[in-house]
Amino acid sequence: MNPFQKLRTEGVFKWVSLNLSENLLKSSKTPLLGAGPFRTCPNPRFYGRKKRAQSESLESPVETSTVNCDNVSPISRKTRAQAEAALLEYLHSTRSLQFIDAENMSKNSPFFIKKILEKVKNKAEIGSSINRFLRYHPINEFEPFFESLGLKPSEFVSLLPRDLMFLSDDQVLLENYYVLCNYGIARNKIGKIYKEAPEVFRYDSGVLQLKLQSYIEMGLSQSAMIKAVASSPYLLIGDANMEFVKVMERLKSVGIESSWIEKHLSEGNHYDWSQMLDLLCFFSKMGFNGEQLGELIRQHPGILLERSGNMAFSFVGLLLKLGLTLNEICMVFLQFPPIEFGKFYRNFRHCYLFLIEIEMDIEEIGRIVHSHTVLLGSCALKRANSLLTNLSVGKKRLCSIIKENPQELKKWVLGSKVGPLPNSGEDLKSQMQKTKFLSDLGYVENTKEFEKAFKLFRGNGMELQERFDFLVKYGLDRKDITETIKVAPHILNQSINVLEMKINYLIHSLGYPISSLVTFPSYLSYTSERVELRKSMYNWLKDQGVAEPNLALSTIIACGEDYFIDCYVNRHPKGAEIWQKLKKKIYSH
Repeated sequence: MNPFQKLRTEGVFKWVSLNLSENLLKSSKTPLLGAGPFRTCPNPRFYGRKKRAQSESLESPVETSTVNCDNVSPISRKTRAQAEAALLEYLHSTRSLQFIDAENMSKNSPFFIKKILEKVKNKAEIGSSINRFLRYHPINEFEPFFESLGLKPSEFVSLLPRDLMFLSDDQVLLENYYVLCNYGIARNKIGKIYKEAPEVFRYDSGVLQLKLQSYIEMGLSQSAMIKAVASSPYLLIGDANMEFVKVMERLKSVGIESSWIEKHLSEGNHYDWSQMLDLLCFFSKMGFNGEQLGELIRQHPGILLERSGNMAFSFVGLLLKLGLTLNEICMVFLQFPPIEFGKFYRNFRHCYLFLIEIEMDIEEIGRIVHSHTVLLGSCALKRANSLLTNLSVGKKRLCSIIKENPQELKKWVLGSKVGPLPNSGEDLKSQMQKTKFLSDLGYVENTKEFEKAFKLFRGNGMELQERFDFLVKYGLDRKDITETIKVAPHILNQSINVLEMKINYLIHSLGYPISSLVTFPSYLSYTSERVELRKSMYNWLKDQGVAEPNLALSTIIACGEDYFIDCYVNRHPKGAEIWQKLKKKIYSH
């Protein structure tokens, strides 16, 4: 029986395997007893030389992380418990790590456990097989250590020391690690600190403790500092972070104690204390007194804490853009409803975009925002397309309803039942005008062709007639227009302003007669950028002598982009370069 087998305390570790495995240790805030930097000591009983141990480890796949993803495949509870107990025994009895450290590493390193299990051949006796494997294949202890601190393999692989395998060889790291543990920071939060502020773990003895103590001496509670450090590790870099200190001072001056900070800070978030200080100063300049500001932040902590105040700045910026003054914005905050600020902001922004989507005039949107800011932030509206369909109305009528009574928005929130609105006199009039317009074009009522055309031509009858008359005004024959829009009805779905812009470009910039629309009505369907890009490229190619002159406009515009590039652009060695330059210039207007 070798020395390792003699030292094995079977009863203890069987109890650990069967009992502690059922109650997995996620992290431990228990302060470590004892003092001094030398918490672990190397045990040379099984390693003749450290160099030899490293060479053996380099031959073993366990030494370097090879996990390519951050998903652990399922392992049975029994197998996992046996593997964890074996790793615990190795780290504590063989490597002489403190029991609480060995336990934390074994219980909170699922990726490392899985990797070891993949190397074990005898699946029937997991515990003894892993013990035998670890006896001849010393592991890189930094892998389970970093993983137990809350880091994934993809996060800590670049942090692994290149020339060290054993934790006991880096006493500086361990001493600073124990300072954080004894201070009360959960072990699974320390990984974030190591990742974002690794220099913290290279401090000389006593330096980190003094940094933490300096914040306490400024009047902050230890429990608040635990959350602040876990969420913002950079607070431990350099001297005391003055932006953080000033935020705490300002909050205290308006009646908010550190216990409030402790309650509302989230260790999983990242905070920009400089930006939060700017927000507090901005509110003071807006006219808030200390009592008002303190009450606002107490009731709505998200104003300060959501994205470190950036969301509040975005909200204020949007209100200023819509014409509100700082005094009016101040009143909005003072009348803030009992709703989370993040939700309020998202609701408000969605309502604003909703009004834009239904094509409400920007002046009307500004008027509604002025008078019903709180309403817009309190309503989680349905999507515009869904609402238009359910109400069975057009955008114009929906705009009219909202302008007449913005409180109607309350009826259209998520989760509410919305049915078709009764036909108004305007709707009936619009349908009659549209029916007359289609009849004048030659469609016969109550036929499939008529029903299809009724859906393809969008807008009311008066609008369609105005667009039709506009084309006639430009010199097109009424009969030609009728035949043209029957082939391409979407032409009349554009506003008169858009039609006028495209026709002017056709005549004055491209040099084509208005009559070319008869043979190529789809021209009006393409964007002006596409037309300009194709025509500019064609003119350049023609000047270079590689394109046929007098190509039909439809030939240049209608084909797909890949076809145009293959058949025309690539005819010249510099064609692709010129195409990209023209594209960048035209689409950046």
